[in-house]
Amino acid sequence: MSTRSLGTTLATLVLGVATVLGLAQPATAAAGHNYVALGDSYSSGVGAGSYTSESGDCKRSTAAYPQLWKNANAPASFKFVACSGATTTSVSSTQLGALSSSTTLVSVTAGGNDVGFADVMQTCVLQSEATCVSRVDTAVSQMQNTLPGKLDSLYSGIRSRSPQARVVVLGYPRFYKLSGSCIAGLSETERSAINNAGDVLNGVIAKRAANAGFAYSSVVDEFTGHELCSGDAWLHSVTFPIGNSYHPKAVGQSSGYLPAFRSAV
Repeated sequence: MSTRSLGTTLATLVLGVATVLGLAQPATAAAGHNYVALGDSYSSGVGAGSYTSESGDCKRSTAAYPQLWKNANAPASFKFVACSGATTTSVSSTQLGALSSSTTLVSVTAGGNDVGFADVMQTCVLQSEATCVSRVDTAVSQMQNTLPGKLDSLYSGIRSRSPQARVVVLGYPRFYKLSGSCIAGLSETERSAINNAGDVLNGVIAKRAANAGFAYSSVVDEFTGHELCSGDAWLHSVTFPIGNSYHPKAVGQSSGYLPAFRSAV
């Protein structure tokens, strides 16, 4: 065999091994994506600052994970329509128009607002421990009984509009490090109840995503060690403006959500 032929053969073998092992350059594949970012405030980037003027009350941030992924990967097209306060119903009614049969990649966070996330946290901050736990229990009941059908409807709408797209559904962080550094605020009982509710929510979302044939990517591992009361929180606690409370900071988007999304693309 000639040296030239041997070199060609070796190059082919190396390329084949790289492809099998998933070592091919991800940006090359990403460059061909038509990417649409759907969802609520955890996708729009509330809490990360640097909101675009066109997004208004939706508060889409240039520091949010969809924008960061777009900047790093230069997809063929990019539509960022996630909006603060969105529910599964409002995502379906106001955001799915961004999808088409040519869409190849979709990201979405939805479900927290359907079970009254903001009201749960307000109740727990302002009222008694017993009232807090009762409100959390009500939210958990909603997660188990009414949210699955709402997620199924949303996911069906996404699939019908973009049948060939890879859809990545992302979950929510666990809020608190128990027995952590916080010396005031909620009790450990309240924090534990909120964490448990977050686990239930993520479990419901993961199951419905799997049933729809979508990829589910948890962010719990990424935020572990960076919860509230950890001493290095990537989440805002009660803060001003109040809407930033319990949302990821810019570092939570870049070091939490972005890696979780990137790993599932």
